[in-house]
Amino acid sequence: MFIHNYLYRLKCILRDKQTMFWTLIFPIVLATLFNMAFSNLSNAENFSEIKVGIVNDEEYKKSTEFIQAIESVSNSNSSSDVDLFDVKYVTKEEGQQLLDDSKIEGYIYIKDGINLVVKETGINKTIIKSFLDDFKQTTSTVTRIISSNPSAVEKVVSGISKREDFLKEAPIGNATPDTVVNYFYTLIAMACLYGSFCGLKEVTALQANLSSQGARLNMAPTHKMKVFLSSVAAATTVQLGVIFILLGYLTFGLKISFGNQLGYIALTCLVGTITGVTFGTCVASVVKKGEGIKIAILIGLSMIMSFLSGMMQDKIKYMVTQKAPIVGYLNPANLITDSFYSLYYYNTHTQFFTNISLLCLFSVVFSIITYLVIRRQKYASL
Repeated sequence: MFIHNYLYRLKCILRDKQTMFWTLIFPIVLATLFNMAFSNLSNAENFSEIKVGIVNDEEYKKSTEFIQAIESVSNSNSSSDVDLFDVKYVTKEEGQQLLDDSKIEGYIYIKDGINLVVKETGINKTIIKSFLDDFKQTTSTVTRIISSNPSAVEKVVSGISKREDFLKEAPIGNATPDTVVNYFYTLIAMACLYGSFCGLKEVTALQANLSSQGARLNMAPTHKMKVFLSSVAAATTVQLGVIFILLGYLTFGLKISFGNQLGYIALTCLVGTITGVTFGTCVASVVKKGEGIKIAILIGLSMIMSFLSGMMQDKIKYMVTQKAPIVGYLNPANLITDSFYSLYYYNTHTQFFTNISLLCLFSVVFSIITYLVIRRQKYASL
């Protein structure tokens, strides 16, 4: 009986065009749109030379050290692979005009020291100012040391050319941090939660007051929970297949990286799918309204959880983590997203297994609630 009902429900779900659209076609279309929107995002963040003007007057020509410093980081230095500044030599009036026309970020002139003129604040202006402050500090330090100990000239000059960085970057994972992949991981989490539509359909098919099939099942001499378990198994099978198709499309079609831990990736898909399906059965059994209202509730809750996981804006996810971390642990979509990202980025599996354990707990809770509600349902007449 279990196998018979399992195969029967497989056919019913696969023939349900509306359910298959929302669980399979819609996530694939959304993934394609994401890829189109984010394809050039990394290139847009590449550093470009900062356009800066320098007043080329007699005061500037006397500043030999400053000229050398500027040439070492500007487009006048042909040996540099990456230039910091794109320098335009101008008069003060020309520099002001270029600044007013927003053709340069600022201009530098020398009068009683090195001066910078900008129109507004910004990252590029801060970089220019930091460079000038560093030059002033270095020049002041060298002058002070030489004046107190002239014999240290050679050592000081050598020290300037070989600056030592006392900070060392220590990566905590194998991959480069990438906020873009989080959008696609959240998309899979949303697809897992859309498995709730399949779970809803299975509970509806068991309720005699909502479907003729439910009326026939309740009259048949078959244990209701056996029928329910076979139906949920069929829903999980279909939804898991949908998730694997989506995963294949993201990996091979859109070239989204999930790391190389295939076993753990499959485990995340399985647990996420079960959580989504049981979430649907729970809502369908608890809410005493029509199927349309239940679907609206599932869509609304799925979208809210996906939003809090960073699907629409990645900063939302980190804001939730910082301000209300408990919300992240109570959000299945966030747990699924974090599971994928921890496999992609971290060397350890501590966070991964924490997320999987919480998802399993959610699945058990949803299943128990569904069982308790369905077991107590009785009908005066059929």
